Amino acid sequence: MSVTVRVPAKVNVQLAVGGARSDGFHDLANVFLAVGLYDEVTVTPADALRVTCEGPDASRVPLDRTNLAARAVEKLAARYGRRADVHLHIAKDIPVAGGMAGGSADGAGALLACDALWGTGASRDELLEICAELGSDVPFSLVGGAALGTGRGEKLRVLEVGGTFHWVFAVADGGLSTPAVYGEFDRLTRGVRVPEPAASDEVLKALAAGDAAGLAAAVSNDLQAAALSLRPSLASTLAVGGGAGALASLVSGSGPTTAFLVPDAGAARRVADALVDSGTCRAARVAVGPVPGAVVL
Repeated sequence: MSVTVRVPAKVNVQLAVGGARSDGFHDLANVFLAVGLYDEVTVTPADALRVTCEGPDASRVPLDRTNLAARAVEKLAARYGRRADVHLHIAKDIPVAGGMAGGSADGAGALLACDALWGTGASRDELLEICAELGSDVPFSLVGGAALGTGRGEKLRVLEVGGTFHWVFAVADGGLSTPAVYGEFDRLTRGVRVPEPAASDEVLKALAAGDAAGLAAAVSNDLQAAALSLRPSLASTLAVGGGAGALASLVSGSGPTTAFLVPDAGAARRVADALVDSGTCRAARVAVGPVPGAVVL
């Protein structure tokens, strides 16, 4: 017997970042939107915990107990007095270390898959509590749709979305370390008063109305300057997407994936083609959002 869970990527349509806290984290106002690029996580009973991975950049995914999916299995097993003896297989399609919560998606997927495999009967609140222990983006990977994340991103309020938004994602060569990007954010804002993060009314209204033009005018990412500082070449990718007709261009989360909001499917194809032809990215992916969170297949 095995259980497979499909989990989506995310884009941050707003990422407001506060100053560093005493615990090293930052308070956030993080407006998540789940988009239709997916990893699939399959768990099968085994003699010991083992992790395998396939798909683009699978060689860059850790296969030991530092993998968030492996940690999720161990946390659920410990809570219910079980041994974490499963073969955990990840079929990657979300960019690795790309600012789209691929590792977090795998953590949420493994948690839900083992809950189903073992029949633990864990409540949604219990699963979300474990997700929050694993990482700031993991709870949203379980929930999906659209949500406002506060605290360090793990406290979620589900948001209304009045339509479908079309996106293009430009996949960069290599990844960016999220801690490194936050460290650069701290360096760039040293000596500057960083305001308390707050959700943008314009972003929330545009999501609720399904207004792509309104959302494009309001999207923002406080980590973008830090990501560009560490990877200046991303500026060229952003410029190409904007010049090809994107309504908005921004770095996705901590990067280096760049995200382009477009008016419709036809525009998405044109922007994707322009990005690939420009040679400023490794690949361009088209997706829509919102989509549901982790689901057992």
